[in-house]
Amino acid sequence: MLIPATVLTGFLGSGKTTLLKRVLSEAHGQKIAVIENEFGEENIDNDILVSDQGEQIIQMSNGCVCCTIREDLRTTLRDLAAKKRSGELNFDRVVIETTGLADPGPVAQTFFMDDEVAESYLLDSILTLVDAVHAQTQLNDRQEARRQVGFADQIFISKADLVSPADLSALQHRLTHMNPRAPQKSVHFGDVAISDVFDLKGFNLNAKLEIDPDFLAEADGAHHHDHKHEHSHDHDHDHDHGPNCDHPSHNHDHGGGHHHHYDDDVKSFVFKSKRPFDPAKLEDFLGAIVNIYGPKMLRYKGVLFMKGTDKKVIFQGVHQLMGSDLGPVWGREEPRMNKMVFIGIDLPRDIFLQGLEQCLV
Repeated sequence: MLIPATVLTGFLGSGKTTLLKRVLSEAHGQKIAVIENEFGEENIDNDILVSDQGEQIIQMSNGCVCCTIREDLRTTLRDLAAKKRSGELNFDRVVIETTGLADPGPVAQTFFMDDEVAESYLLDSILTLVDAVHAQTQLNDRQEARRQVGFADQIFISKADLVSPADLSALQHRLTHMNPRAPQKSVHFGDVAISDVFDLKGFNLNAKLEIDPDFLAEADGAHHHDHKHEHSHDHDHDHDHGPNCDHPSHNHDHGGGHHHHYDDDVKSFVFKSKRPFDPAKLEDFLGAIVNIYGPKMLRYKGVLFMKGTDKKVIFQGVHQLMGSDLGPVWGREEPRMNKMVFIGIDLPRDIFLQGLEQCLV
């Protein structure tokens, strides 16, 4: 049985530690191993762990295990898996808490690249905590914050009760624009149901492609080359989010035009087509794209209609690492179509869309 792993990332002060404490101390009967990057602002152990500083792995009273990363994540994950196999430690799942400014990409890649880790663990999902009070500033000023949003499978917005409904709505629109596939939930002081945190299967290659329906509706009105305008922000790149670039001030504009104001470098776009892909052409094109743009491609996912198979092809990737799987057979009544979503930093949307178009049969 693979050990499910969850990556918890989020803005400074967004309440990751509160969320972790709650998850750890709740009586859900699950034994959780927590791996912390030890240069965190506030270590969880100050409050709930009483330990001899020399001891790196601590077994807690409710059976949870905590450890801080000394060397690198791979070594820590291997050690934990070995101790679990030998019966020295007993835990059901792993939560990796990254520091406030960490890029979750390399953490996610560890689960795909390292054979030993891949044989023991299954990356379940990346959770990103967003602090509603400081979010707009952090998103404007810090690319790491924008990357964390782009990587998320699930976004938790903390401190939502401290901002006005209009500001919250503006923030939600902005987050959706950066990452349409991550559901957003407002949480109160880390008060999250365990079912919202674990076994989300955000990284499993499942056939359900979760994309915010409103985002797709926006794209559905037109053929996918015709709605370029909603992202053609290049003309205002030069202002580079100065202090006067106050996004929330635009929240009165709810006539469907709100998203025109966001000029985040992390963006998403969707490719859809009812024509099947030619497998060889698609493989060549994706290989080339990933080669060039891999570092800027955060998450990408799709359900593909491929020539030569009656099954859906489920595809996803992180940076340069891409995987695909045969999914279920297309239903008899089900319209066969390609649907792909790409989330990345300044990706050349037109090159991607035109290139994909050329891979169709």
